[in-house]
Amino acid sequence: MKNHDSVLIIDDEAEICFLLSSMLKKKQLKTSVANTLAEGYYKLNAEPGILFLDINLPDGSGLDLLKKIRKEHPRLKIIIISAYDGESERNEATQNGADAFIGKPFNSEIVFQTINELI
Repeated sequence: MKNHDSVLIIDDEAEICFLLSSMLKKKQLKTSVANTLAEGYYKLNAEPGILFLDINLPDGSGLDLLKKIRKEHPRLKIIIISAYDGESERNEATQNGADAFIGKPFNSEIVFQTINELI
């Protein structure tokens, strides 16, 4: 069973990981961070309840892995986070199984509003 108190962040920007982790920890959420798709995919074995997934990572596109993640973890709440916040990115994310899309830069209000809508 997935645990909504556990969050995995897959993003290669250290500042984004730190900012998002800090926000989530203030709400008593356990966070784990991965900076590549390969590392993040491995950390999905811990079965987090929520995934924040960047699109552009050093070893590929989060959108390419999204379908596989959705198929293997159907109950996982997946939130795409990206500076590439165009209609085509949002459409592709939704079509491949993302539950939500947050454009960068973001603030704690939009992060918690999105989480609350999903759980």
